Amino acid sequence: MTSEPIKPPRSLLSASGKAIGDYAMIRDGDRVLLGLSGGKDSLALLHVLLALQKKAPIKFELAACTVDPQSPDFHPEPLKGYMAELGVKYFFESQPIVAQAETSMQGDSFCAFCSRLRRGILYRTARENGYNVLALAQHLDDLAETFLMSAFFGGKLRTMQAHYLNDRGDIRVIRPFIYVRERQTLAFAHAASLPVIMENCPACFGMPTERHHMKTLLADLEKSNGKIFPSLQTALKPLLGVPPQQPAMAARPTEPECPS
Repeated sequence: MTSEPIKPPRSLLSASGKAIGDYAMIRDGDRVLLGLSGGKDSLALLHVLLALQKKAPIKFELAACTVDPQSPDFHPEPLKGYMAELGVKYFFESQPIVAQAETSMQGDSFCAFCSRLRRGILYRTARENGYNVLALAQHLDDLAETFLMSAFFGGKLRTMQAHYLNDRGDIRVIRPFIYVRERQTLAFAHAASLPVIMENCPACFGMPTERHHMKTLLADLEKSNGKIFPSLQTALKPLLGVPPQQPAMAARPTEPECPS
């Protein structure tokens, strides 16, 4: 017997629905695979997509996949029971990414190496099971932090795209939370007692990262300017891309250090 999914607050549904509509993220007949890390953001997106699946005028399928990199302090196994309770088709992929990093990583950060391998596993899972859309849970805060990092340290005006085709041109990647603030997913996860899985990777959290510095900077700026994120949302719009129509239009986006 499956349990009813928790309905997210109207503000979270509205922001996600607007993003999906603005960028034509989900289309009739799509088979959507959600990258589910077990963090507050991906669990919130799971419930948003389940709610939208019930009320949307189009029909789409939804499944989720967790990639376990076999980090000593990351234990996502409880997600198996939770997904079974919800009745959502679920894939659990365990691969020794941490061990691979120790022997194969060359000239790259651990986070970038891990993110690249996780994404490859998600693509493979989608292909092998007939899913044409991969949903990721990065939000407006992530986009803003990525933008500042790219500008300050790379000299480029770039951020994560809202909707694009992967390099092979066979899977569309979507980010329905581009208009959502991190505090919204945090509040929902807390209020709904979502089974958040803490990821305590020493490589990511052992010392402050540039992304953490950008998060702190934005938080400090928001204290004196409450409109900074609405302004950033407007400023980032030209960088978010347009809904892909065919493989030839695919662009290589800026990716986050770690998936949400």
